[in-house]
Amino acid sequence: MNKPPGKDNSPLGLMPSKQPYDTGYCKPPVANRFNPGQSGNPKGRPKGAKSKLPALNEERLKTIVIEEAYRTIKVRDNGRNITLSMAQAVMRTLALSAVKGNNRAAQIFTRIVQTVETENKKLHADWLDTALDYKFAWDKELERRKMLGIAAPDPIPHPDDIVINARNGDVKVKGPMTKAEKELWDQAALIKDECQSAIASLERKIKRAENDVVREELLKKLAAEQRLLAAASQFVPDRKPFDRVF
Repeated sequence: MNKPPGKDNSPLGLMPSKQPYDTGYCKPPVANRFNPGQSGNPKGRPKGAKSKLPALNEERLKTIVIEEAYRTIKVRDNGRNITLSMAQAVMRTLALSAVKGNNRAAQIFTRIVQTVETENKKLHADWLDTALDYKFAWDKELERRKMLGIAAPDPIPHPDDIVINARNGDVKVKGPMTKAEKELWDQAALIKDECQSAIASLERKIKRAENDVVREELLKKLAAEQRLLAAASQFVPDRKPFDRVF
């Protein structure tokens, strides 16, 4: 018996004569194979992907050290879990070892404390000297301008805003440090003046209030102005006599 065209000897006589293409390891489907000469990564390897070294101006190791020093971990403290930075945990462990009688730990801990205190003392002295020089120079310059009638913008920070405690050498700046802060400071100072005027006016009206309804309404407005004044005063504190150098 002759076979029909395109048929094979399978029981159904309907399968194609060509065997199906097997897929698997190293045998992708025919439809997904690359054509001869075609790359599987046409864009190529990204530049520096193999080994990306830091630029000459980068201090990669210092960044890693700082990140690790302030990475937080959980430790047990008196029967409870607390969160500390790695630096705090190490210093606490060192201090506890010193307290328990470890002489080496005690020496290291003492040396660290002495070094930090010495550096802080030097930093404080430098900051005090800088503040004194700045304040003295600008006080002298502002006095010269006043005598000669020279109109010029005030320095930022203003020397009057630099408060120096001569007893302990503490230095505080009670005013704006930049032009941007000066703009906000001036706006807050204006709001503060307006609030003080509004409060004085409301207090006079409250005393002359005709009835309780009017008085209650005025008291509400007074409370709102007082809250706004308190907020502005936090940003622009009042200068007091003891804020000067003494």
